[in-house]
Amino acid sequence: MTLYANRERLVIFDADGTIIDAFNAIEQTFLTHGMAIGDLERFQKRRKLLKYLGGLREFPTNLRRQFGKQNRKRLLATLTEFYRNEASLYPGIVSLLRVLLAAPDIRVGLVTRNVTVEPEVTLTCLFQRHGIDLGDFDYFACIPLREEKTGQLKRARERLAINPARAYACGDEYSDYMAAIGAGMYPFVVAYGFEDSERLIGDFGVPREVISTSPEEFSRRLLHALDLTAEA
Repeated sequence: MTLYANRERLVIFDADGTIIDAFNAIEQTFLTHGMAIGDLERFQKRRKLLKYLGGLREFPTNLRRQFGKQNRKRLLATLTEFYRNEASLYPGIVSLLRVLLAAPDIRVGLVTRNVTVEPEVTLTCLFQRHGIDLGDFDYFACIPLREEKTGQLKRARERLAINPARAYACGDEYSDYMAAIGAGMYPFVVAYGFEDSERLIGDFGVPREVISTSPEEFSRRLLHALDLTAEA
């Protein structure tokens, strides 16, 4: 049996759709380039490969304006600028992060597939605007879109010598749920990001009991699990 050197706990967050309002950033980027992505409800129900092409109404224009290397490059540059200068954390997330980062026995990590230019610089700028220092996180990893998160979650837990029974992984997609399970960590799944409750439960069989439907509910559930209270 593995013996662990400490009794610390670990919380690892996904970024986009879990603590960052990524849909608004994508929507504003599309609008800047004369495209529409549709409403959040329809966006959440699309398969991953079709999320950024819109529905039947948006598809022809979006496909035409995303086609070509230079078009994609301009889209990425606009998305990066919006993230760095305007994108927001969901309501209540700043307070949640402050409580966790201040707790002496809790380690906090961020494992993300953020697709902006130099994502670590991007997220540093975003968090700084909200009064959070990315350097205060105990673990940070930005991984390619095709790479599974399971390995990074395990790496963080092992590097920090955390008992998997005292480790939590928070995300907004079925893949995040499976990565947490694969890493031996307890999953927290939110249904206000890239996938909704209907898709998570009905299509993928994610237990309703681990799903939060709003940032406020997510914060309350996580703090309760960690025996912590919200900021006054």
